Amino acid sequence: MIIAGMVKSSLVDFPDCISCILFTPGCNFDCFYCHNRQLIDGTYQVIKMSTVWDFLRKRVGQLDGVVLTGGEPTLQSDLLPFIKEIKKFGYKVKLDTNGSSPQVIEEVLDNNLGDYFAVDYKAPSNRYQEICRGAADAEKVLHTIMTLLDHRANFEVRTTVFPQLTEKDLLQMAKELPVVPRYSLNRYRAPDKFLHTDEAKVMNKPYSEEMIAAFAESLRAIQPNVMI
Repeated sequence: MIIAGMVKSSLVDFPDCISCILFTPGCNFDCFYCHNRQLIDGTYQVIKMSTVWDFLRKRVGQLDGVVLTGGEPTLQSDLLPFIKEIKKFGYKVKLDTNGSSPQVIEEVLDNNLGDYFAVDYKAPSNRYQEICRGAADAEKVLHTIMTLLDHRANFEVRTTVFPQLTEKDLLQMAKELPVVPRYSLNRYRAPDKFLHTDEAKVMNKPYSEEMIAAFAESLRAIQPNVMI
């Protein structure tokens, strides 16, 4: 397992848990607004696994859970064995994913290794490749979400409302999704590091908090569990 970043304590990333966050490198998407570009372009620093295990061992009783994020954690070939080792310490595990590997999520679920999941649904299906590039395929993401629903998993779907998404786009996305237990609309923040070819897109003015709230209200008839 490759770990390329760590946040030692968070009160907001794992619902109802004090958690640490472990970042895995590599992603099969290339979203222009990614805030972890170093995990895509290879400029990250690898953390020794002995350091990770020592930290987790010492924090037993102080932390409730571990968040695995990226990058895209499901690309790691030893993800399941890694989660099993984390579970031996008694930690709950939250997995953040772009939803591109429904088969991996199903394996995690079948082995009872995930306590909470967050899936990013980034764009309407007809714009997925435009926005996410790489191996982006909305059908795989929707498959992942349906898999989580079928397993009655604890999860949320998240959408970053970047300036290029219109209200029409958001309504289409809400209709493409099944009704999910929690649908979070997140306000766009420009990343510090981005491709120079994406500068014009990155620098577009974000929607106001009031506009995000208005979008959420318009989606509520379709996704009653929408929140901001």
